[in-house]
Amino acid sequence: MAVVGSILFGLYLAAAWFFHQLFGVDLLLVVLLSIVLLPAGQYKIGKWLAIRSAGAEDMPDDHPQFQKVHRMTESLCRDMDMKKPRLMVAEMGVPNAFATGRKGAGIVVVSTELMQVLEDDELEGVIAHELAHLKNRDTVMMTLGQSIATIVGYAVFFFVQVLGEDNPGSFVVAWIASILANLLVMIFVMAISRYREYVADDTARRYIGTGDPLARALEKISRSAEGRESRIDDSGVNALCIFNADRSYLQQVFSTHPPTEKRVANLRR
Repeated sequence: MAVVGSILFGLYLAAAWFFHQLFGVDLLLVVLLSIVLLPAGQYKIGKWLAIRSAGAEDMPDDHPQFQKVHRMTESLCRDMDMKKPRLMVAEMGVPNAFATGRKGAGIVVVSTELMQVLEDDELEGVIAHELAHLKNRDTVMMTLGQSIATIVGYAVFFFVQVLGEDNPGSFVVAWIASILANLLVMIFVMAISRYREYVADDTARRYIGTGDPLARALEKISRSAEGRESRIDDSGVNALCIFNADRSYLQQVFSTHPPTEKRVANLRR
């Protein structure tokens, strides 16, 4: 994540330098806007939209159905040396869970369907996986990556516009070029997303002592999701979920998750 962050930071600086050269805007101001304000805005809005699109509500700790989830989370947080996140519950249509926010101010959302199909040790594995995302701070890295894709797209658009300012079709060319640039950066961001799932799986395995419960959970989630439609249609939220069923080759290139069978094999290796 440190290497990836350095690469993304370099892309930010390159885009900031371009806007500085093109419009004569103070470089420090451009860097401030692109590195601080845009990611911070996306982080805040993304966190709110994730909860809203899932229809999540606070998980009461005095409800018999949810007490074991709170106990599992508290125990894992002590082991991971992190603050307990806000726990929420939602009906997602399929067994799933996701984490959003950052370490110390995170939110973990668990679907009612997930609690119905998993055994206690499997559920603990899923919660450990979501806590690992917060502990590793990779949700913040994803927000940064998506911000970069937006900025690079704008930078390429204006660059092509400047080069072809006397050409009547320069706007269309610039628009297509910006889409392609955004796409290329997002391929890189999706690769990061797939990698972070492997890392979260491994982190969860280390803290629960074995990878088998999480492997069984992933298999059950995959089987239970077949023929059922998720109620979440936001691609950003699906990227945060522990399971996202992408099948075709094109979908795999742009997938936010590695194949479930590979994750299971790694956990049992």
